[in-house]
Amino acid sequence: MIVTTTWNKGRKFTAKGDSGYELKMDATPAYGGVGEGATPTEMLLASLAGCIGIDATMVLNPHLDKIEKLEIITDGTRREEAPKDFTAMNVTFVVDGTVNSDKIWRAIRLSEEKYCTVSNSLKAEITYDVVLNGEKLAREM
Repeated sequence: MIVTTTWNKGRKFTAKGDSGYELKMDATPAYGGVGEGATPTEMLLASLAGCIGIDATMVLNPHLDKIEKLEIITDGTRREEAPKDFTAMNVTFVVDGTVNSDKIWRAIRLSEEKYCTVSNSLKAEITYDVVLNGEKLAREM
């Protein structure tokens, strides 16, 4: 899977992946942005919620007709100092319907432990490369 992210001047970027959909990102005004897109950290929390939500609804598929509402609220706590990384994340499922709570917890547990690529990738090693004017630079990190 590849996502290409293009700078659109200022602090604005557009990301486009294999799906063909574009995601607009921007910094908040406090960081020089103009608010014309979600912040990358908002997108990280949304990606976590979307991944767990997709997995959970797949596990809950036989019971989806009993669910009237499913909302996922993802709350992240960040450090005060740079790099202001997330120190904790909480995912709250708000569900209305007649589905058994054991089935909801099972779906969440399976997603977290087995299926959710995003939650498991948050522990991934990250490497960086630079291509400057068409030439790949030697790694300095």
